[in-house]
Amino acid sequence: IGGDGSLNGAQALASQGVPVVGVPGSIDNDIYGTDMAIGVDTALNTIVDAIDKLRDTASSHNRAFLVETMGRHSGYLAVQAGIVTGAEIVLIPEMPTSVEDVAKVIDDSYRRGKTHAIVVVAEGFTPQTTELAAQINAMDVGFTTRVTILGHIQRGGKPSGFDRMLASRLGFKAVDFLLHGQTGMMTGLNGREIEPVPFSLVVSRKRPLPTEYLNMARTLAQ
Repeated sequence: IGGDGSLNGAQALASQGVPVVGVPGSIDNDIYGTDMAIGVDTALNTIVDAIDKLRDTASSHNRAFLVETMGRHSGYLAVQAGIVTGAEIVLIPEMPTSVEDVAKVIDDSYRRGKTHAIVVVAEGFTPQTTELAAQINAMDVGFTTRVTILGHIQRGGKPSGFDRMLASRLGFKAVDFLLHGQTGMMTGLNGREIEPVPFSLVVSRKRPLPTEYLNMARTLAQ
């Protein structure tokens, strides 16, 4: 059960004749062959809860909060969180954005009379969140900028109902595959069905971030 490292290890075992089935578990949700991995929904709910709480302080003190989520190479969590929390802008490693563009979004929010601004930043975005905040604070954007790095709290806590059901389904199917002599594959959620996905496909590709999510985040923030 795991992401790149675990599934590459599973493939190595399978190549030596060991009966093995992998189960996707990664909050980045970038594992090829499954619509969702275990842990993604719980991590997202943790981020949403944190941003909802930060919004109270941001509004009462007229701040712009840069909230850093996990995602060194994948902006999935950041984009999802940005959409459901109504963030002004989402910054991800897959799509470079200039500091000037970020500052303009924050300044536009201030000029429109908003009491605060929320910027969701995936940890893999460049420049790093603290450096980005310092550069924005050096500009006249109306709001004073603050940084909150959520860190590893995103990887813990009580699993959501969705994650519990997904883990149960994926694990049940993994054992079922093994009992029927199927090996060298991962259990993947495809729509509503759990299907076998060969390790050769899983480890050779990455699940891309759907561009429609990023477009949605930008549109809803306007």
